[in-house]
Amino acid sequence: MLKGIDPVLNAELLYALMLMGHGDQLVLCDVNHPAQTIARHTTYGRLIDVSGCGLERTAKAVLKLFPLDTFITSPVKRMQVVDDPAGHMPIFETIQSVVDEAEGRPVPMEALERFAFYEAAKESFAIVRTSDMGPYGCFIFSKGVI
Repeated sequence: MLKGIDPVLNAELLYALMLMGHGDQLVLCDVNHPAQTIARHTTYGRLIDVSGCGLERTAKAVLKLFPLDTFITSPVKRMQVVDDPAGHMPIFETIQSVVDEAEGRPVPMEALERFAFYEAAKESFAIVRTSDMGPYGCFIFSKGVI
């Protein structure tokens, strides 16, 4: 155990966060996301599990250490509701709140169609699967600089 580091951030997740550079992307997802399949395509190459922890708690822990990219318009992306691009899920507002609080400002979040999200996730550095039951708990965070 280390002082000041949220215990949600296991050794593998901390290692991946440390390896990431500016512009690299991290996916946080729920248990419904095809995370294992997509993780094989990422830079990290394997899935990182955060067992027993939901998206909100994981996002709060990650964003204490992870600066969001300020050089792009939308450093956070989420999955659109299938067949309802304007559809809203409670998790969207929850994560928006976490992100805004972590950054101390409103942070634009871009919605991606389901398959566009999967393709973007394949281009990410790593995928972190939480125990959140979803649905639509799929987010991509772009790393900034400190």
